[in-house]
Amino acid sequence: MDYGHELKFGLFPTPDASDAHRVVDLALLAEDVGLDLVSVQDHPYSPMLDAWTLLSVIAARTQRVQVAPNVANLPLRPPVVLARAAATLDVLSGGRVELGLGAGGFHDAIAAAGGPKLSAKESVDALVEGIEVIRGIWAPLGGHAVQHPGTHYDVRGIRPGPAPAHRIGIWIGAYKPRMLRITGRLADGWLPSSSYAAPDVLDDMNRAIDEAALAAGRSPSDVTRLYNIMGRFGSYDGFPTGSAREWIEQLAELTVDSGMSTYILASDDPDTIRRFAGEVAPGVRELVAAERSSTPDDPLPLGALADEIPAAARGKATIEAAPLTVVPTPDPVTRRSSEQPWDESTRPHVPSPDPARLYTPHEQASGQHLVDVHDQLRKELEQLRGIVDQVIAGQLDVAEARSAINESTMRQNNWTAGVYCAQYCRVVTTHHTIEDVSVFPHLRSAQPSLDPVIDRLEEEHRVIHGVLDGVDRALVAFVSEPDGPDRLQDALDLLSDTLLSHLSYEEQELVEPLARLGFS
Repeated sequence: MDYGHELKFGLFPTPDASDAHRVVDLALLAEDVGLDLVSVQDHPYSPMLDAWTLLSVIAARTQRVQVAPNVANLPLRPPVVLARAAATLDVLSGGRVELGLGAGGFHDAIAAAGGPKLSAKESVDALVEGIEVIRGIWAPLGGHAVQHPGTHYDVRGIRPGPAPAHRIGIWIGAYKPRMLRITGRLADGWLPSSSYAAPDVLDDMNRAIDEAALAAGRSPSDVTRLYNIMGRFGSYDGFPTGSAREWIEQLAELTVDSGMSTYILASDDPDTIRRFAGEVAPGVRELVAAERSSTPDDPLPLGALADEIPAAARGKATIEAAPLTVVPTPDPVTRRSSEQPWDESTRPHVPSPDPARLYTPHEQASGQHLVDVHDQLRKELEQLRGIVDQVIAGQLDVAEARSAINESTMRQNNWTAGVYCAQYCRVVTTHHTIEDVSVFPHLRSAQPSLDPVIDRLEEEHRVIHGVLDGVDRALVAFVSEPDGPDRLQDALDLLSDTLLSHLSYEEQELVEPLARLGFS
């Protein structure tokens, strides 16, 4: 069944101590491309990077993504200490911590590291006690002392706190019947891995969790269903398998049929991460949203590619495809300036697209997104022209004009090579000025034949940056040079010509590749 949980997508990088900074870079990439979560495995008996130290660095270097151990090794992390560590990081990160928790499956390794040597039953007993202690420590400061006279954790009268910034979810990595029952009774989430629990066994495991939740007076929907996935694009080993489109349908099917809603990709490959975030995640969201809005008599025919389903048999939620309808903005015919900073006739062009190629609504939206971003820049250009007109007419002084220009998104963002597209996507969608260097590298990697066009676009970005600086210099000259008004108007005319020409060229060349290959 579908529990109706919000869909989320995360990354599960390897905490490789031999390349520690690369692990952090992958986490930063996860945030840049729009993933929701970064989680790392916790095996303190191995020479991997320590999970909590790594998560703390990731939380400090990011602004938005959640962080979580996947899953914390309770036998080697006493629950009082673990609870305080999680709450502290949650407070310092602004409420971005969740707690994946495990009983500890490698008993000999735990014992070799100085931990308790427990049987499987004792480990599960200790997990139940540990959850109670952890939640007690998370109580507000000044509350009653935590009292837990347990067999494994004999906690007597310790003060709670710090309280986390939000209610931290406890996600249990569980596979066996008793652990599944504990998950349904006590946990906020269930976190299995596809390598240990293939999709075809999830329904029975979910049923055990649901029954335990109901027996404890809870709703099955109180338990979020997360899933570590181990697939590779183009491979038919692991899960998911095949193309990005096949991944979309497999994950959407798993959501609507089995209730899984957070998919955490185990990968250390930047291109795979970009495709997962830029193609798979939005596609799954689109397909699941369509299914959730469809009627019971109009089921989603998942499990087969949409273009293999006869049109008459498609329900509302199939991935409908159509020819590309996004129209690039034409290049203005009129040029205002006599100066030409580049030769437009030397611009390279992308290979002609397949005329028979059809595009899903999500793909159409990816192509349209570039036009929408550019429309925002065109709007700001008109605002800039208005500012300069006011300066020349004496209605606005130079200091006010420079301030207005510096507050525009064109000045807030650094127009350096390779970051233009992604930065301006962020301006439109989040109004942030965080650099993102994913779009052009993604396109280069996905289609090397685009390299000449991307090289030219990057070169034009540098030119436009210089032209914009020229407008700023002309504003200064306006108050000190006799020909200041003319110089200011000339600088603005040159900016209009270069920017509008560039935006049109970029749309003509990249709207179709972005629709086909996606933003990352």
